[in-house]
Amino acid sequence: MLDSKHMGRMIRYHRKRAGPTRVQLADLCGVGKTAVYDLENGKPTVRFNTLAAVLTGLNIAPDWSSPLMKEFLEAEDA
Repeated sequence: MLDSKHMGRMIRYHRKRAGPTRVQLADLCGVGKTAVYDLENGKPTVRFNTLAAVLTGLNIAPDWSSPLMKEFLEAEDA
């Protein structure tokens, strides 16, 4: 299960492997350095837009899947 603590560890791992400091990543993503710190430490109340910006900055693509996803996407295209 992917909870906020697990996601924080994943984000920290990707950031460290990619090389930027927290401040550099925050600047790249247009978020505050505290937001990156909070994400990496598993704070469960970080805004979705902040999370999305950091994931994008680290080239992490969320996999939005469900048994109904194909049906939903077809309905969206109609």
